[in-house]
Amino acid sequence: MELKVVSIEKPAEVNVILGQSHFIKTVEDIHEAIVTQVPGAKFGLAFCEASGKALVRWSGTDEEMIELAKKNALALSAGHVFVIFLKNLYPINVLNAIKDVPEVCRIFCATANPLQVIVAETEQGRGVLGVIDGVKTKGVETEEDIRERKELLRKFGYKL
Repeated sequence: MELKVVSIEKPAEVNVILGQSHFIKTVEDIHEAIVTQVPGAKFGLAFCEASGKALVRWSGTDEEMIELAKKNALALSAGHVFVIFLKNLYPINVLNAIKDVPEVCRIFCATANPLQVIVAETEQGRGVLGVIDGVKTKGVETEEDIRERKELLRKFGYKL
């Protein structure tokens, strides 16, 4: 077995959701989950098929996000893994709908941070072991940090 680190390529402001599923209809079902949750959503989605033709299956509503999804899914080439890139949209707006898709097995992460994926490769294929989401923790928040966090959440409209 060989371990690899695959860095996800994306603009800093773009959010990504990385997960694993089990069936080819994942692409259509996740697409439907996103657009019914957020009409007009701009996103790209790609899914690594794990048998048969073993293709990157894809969908989406934004050409730039679709291309990012296809490129990164191919770089991962890990069975039944999907990657979703969101433009001007936060994962919190669609994450539960995606988790409710019957064939979705797990979500590895949902982030706008720099992202690395730890991939194991054997003679059979590739699988995701985990992710490195962002940077190493630098300390514990202060009272000032708490105040800033609470202000930010209210600014975004997530808290009253």
